[in-house]
Amino acid sequence: MQLPDEAIDFNYQGMLIPTSESWTPLGELQTNNFLTPERLEALKPQLQAIRSRVAGEREIRNPPPHLKPLDSGFIDYPGLLLEQFRTRGDSSELSRILAVASRLRDNVDRVVLLGIGGSYLGARALFDSLCHGQHNELPPRMRLGKPRIYFEGHTVDNDSLQDLIELLENTCVDPELREERWGTIVISKSGGTLETATAYRIIRNELNRYYGNSLDKIRKFIVPITGSTGKFRELLKAEGFADDQILTIPENVGGRFSIFTAAGLLPAAVMGLDVRALLIGAASMTKRFLEEPFERNPVLQYAAVNYLMTEEKGKNVRVLSVWTKKLEAVGLWYDQLLSESLGKRGRGATPLTVVQPRDLHSRGQQHQEGSRDKVINNILIRAVRHVPMQIGMADNNQDDLNGISRKTMPDVLDAAYKGTMQAYADSARPSSDITLPAINEHALGQLMQMLMLATVIEGRLMNINPYGQPGVEAYKQNMNKILRSK
Repeated sequence: MQLPDEAIDFNYQGMLIPTSESWTPLGELQTNNFLTPERLEALKPQLQAIRSRVAGEREIRNPPPHLKPLDSGFIDYPGLLLEQFRTRGDSSELSRILAVASRLRDNVDRVVLLGIGGSYLGARALFDSLCHGQHNELPPRMRLGKPRIYFEGHTVDNDSLQDLIELLENTCVDPELREERWGTIVISKSGGTLETATAYRIIRNELNRYYGNSLDKIRKFIVPITGSTGKFRELLKAEGFADDQILTIPENVGGRFSIFTAAGLLPAAVMGLDVRALLIGAASMTKRFLEEPFERNPVLQYAAVNYLMTEEKGKNVRVLSVWTKKLEAVGLWYDQLLSESLGKRGRGATPLTVVQPRDLHSRGQQHQEGSRDKVINNILIRAVRHVPMQIGMADNNQDDLNGISRKTMPDVLDAAYKGTMQAYADSARPSSDITLPAINEHALGQLMQMLMLATVIEGRLMNINPYGQPGVEAYKQNMNKILRSK
């Protein structure tokens, strides 16, 4: 297991009723809106039983009808990939992913990633969190050979896609030059998602136009990732792709749980990220989940307090408050994870991602004094990536900043966080803190695995199957029916 200073931490004290010897108006509010330690203690036996159940589900290969769908393969997959890499070397799945990523990086300077939902949000979260904030604008020498990354296939936005095509047409003129070549990663597990399928057909035509109609040549610039069966795999075979040219998402890993499969790892490797560190972080969180007691188990803690807040305190809006804009896309990834997993049978918290302190100036008033239907989970970073910037002295002090001239940007952020938490405490607004040691691959691996595991545990606490998304399937069927009826 990782060293303590490398582990992410979860602190839920801001959701518990403080001890008090006398009645106060604030104490009354806290009683109505916070959790008692006794209630949390009473939930522990149920949590232990559900952890055992979830652990046991990993061994089920052919689930009975009442357990379907059962997409629990994500739990052990990071550790499995690492073990295969250690024992099989170049013949392992991870080595294959790294080799494909290296080949694509060597051949192109721009990559268009097509996908929607779990086939897009995970890769986008890694890109925004771990790559340079202006990655696509950096000159090639500063990107160290890492291609520019563009995301499409998730909006069916005619003008957005056309804008991207115009960019490619005007910057990629000579296909013989690596710096003017581009390619695409196409991710669709089912192969039946219309948004990605239509974008792929259009992008495929653009590849034909740019590189010519040679299938052998064009296949070098397309990396497909899909399930073991489905429409997309059949299309790829018709286009001449061999099985070893297609990366596969395991059947027992659902789309929104697929970040540590080829769906997330291939884009991460193309971006130049340390995919092994991602997997090590995820595997270490799985180990904590399976082995640690409640007191040292962030998965069980996070699932428990948020479940009780939603089910027993009526906090139906779950705010993920990220204290750096680099993690906003992680919040959007979690929005999908929570919504599709628990938003069933008229139940499930509504997720909301906010970036602080930016959104203190928009949603902050509502969170502070609005309806008491929210619980706030902060994500904090212990160490910034760059040297802290100092405010500094100035001859003109009309902004009155000289008094804090020696403070840094992280100091200002810390003051904003502490001031906000004090305001929440003073008005009985429950909150918790997830603290990452830094924004790096190892920490992101821990965080994303923690949130996936906690979502599964919460679903089982609610007696809801956290896998599958029947509501999404209904809209897909209606969409296809409407299009084909015109």
